[in-house]
Amino acid sequence: MNAFTPRTTHADADDLLRSELAELLPPPPVPDLTQERERHLRYAVLRTALEAGDGGGIRPVRATRPRRGFGRGWIAAPAVACAVVAGVVVLAPPETPAGSSRGRVSAGESASADAVRVLSGAALAAAAAPAPDAGPGGYVYIRSLVAYAGRGADGGPAALPPAHQREVWLSADGSRPGLLREPGVADSTLGAELPVYEIDHRGAAPRKTGLATAPPSVTNPTHAYVATLPTDPDVLLRLVEDGTRAGGGDADQRAFSAIGTLLAETWAPPKVTAALYEAAARIPGVTVLPSAKDAAGREGVAVARTSHGEQTQWVFDRRTSAFLGERTVLTEDTSAGRAGTVLGVSAVLVKAAAGATGELPEGADVRG
Repeated sequence: MNAFTPRTTHADADDLLRSELAELLPPPPVPDLTQERERHLRYAVLRTALEAGDGGGIRPVRATRPRRGFGRGWIAAPAVACAVVAGVVVLAPPETPAGSSRGRVSAGESASADAVRVLSGAALAAAAAPAPDAGPGGYVYIRSLVAYAGRGADGGPAALPPAHQREVWLSADGSRPGLLREPGVADSTLGAELPVYEIDHRGAAPRKTGLATAPPSVTNPTHAYVATLPTDPDVLLRLVEDGTRAGGGDADQRAFSAIGTLLAETWAPPKVTAALYEAAARIPGVTVLPSAKDAAGREGVAVARTSHGEQTQWVFDRRTSAFLGERTVLTEDTSAGRAGTVLGVSAVLVKAAAGATGELPEGADVRG
């Protein structure tokens, strides 16, 4: 019996030829992720981690060696530069695009790796947080505890008084004046035209006019203005740097302080808040403190920057990475006090929507 030999068709020969040629050709190129797409994927990873984790929070990785800050290494992954292990989000340091005004900086000139990690965790947590629910015509209500050191007439060391309550109402769309309320002083109207009296000539009766307030800016923010800030960290950092250029001293410290004020005194959309944290991670000289307390006594991990003998600290909740408050501390002996003297401290307690100035948010325990 003759063995059966299958007949090769033209189609089979073509398939075989294509297979052989495919082995000789290089693999097709994979397009790089855009910056916006990469951020979107990072936020998606965070949301997954929050849903699977205990209590929906991010726990910073603990220190592995004793030193100032968290001595932790980096975990780098391609495309989405993050790894989720046991509910902890660990991020590689963000890179500044080659075309940005800051350029690429070396590890010794940029924020420390530990600071980048803490700020990246805060950015991801902020991106997954609910958006502000203050509608047009409404107000954003922010309650905080604050204390600022003062010096006596004799010029002695600064003394920090007990923290007091500070309440702010900001117009959601920027169309109405806001309100600042602190105990022991008269309420202050925010964003309103100031009364001015002009005299046309000597002996003439003063004529009342209005002096319009400065337009919204990084240093004079309104809720509506903050909502329009760019979500690209590099673009946002350049905007902050340009907006604080008029101040004296350390330019990077001015930018760091301005971002801190935006975080504490405004209620930005999640993506803007996340971009503020990522922008701060690009500021040189930012480090991490293993422990710090806000004005309410809440202990957490702090991101800090020192300039001219003063250190500004941002305190974050260890579990949720939420922003708790700020501290300003002397790092060297000065006429204001010895190193370690606290010059200012704050704690953000409530951010909510309110219907009018002076009105407390519905359902919020704002008097406790």
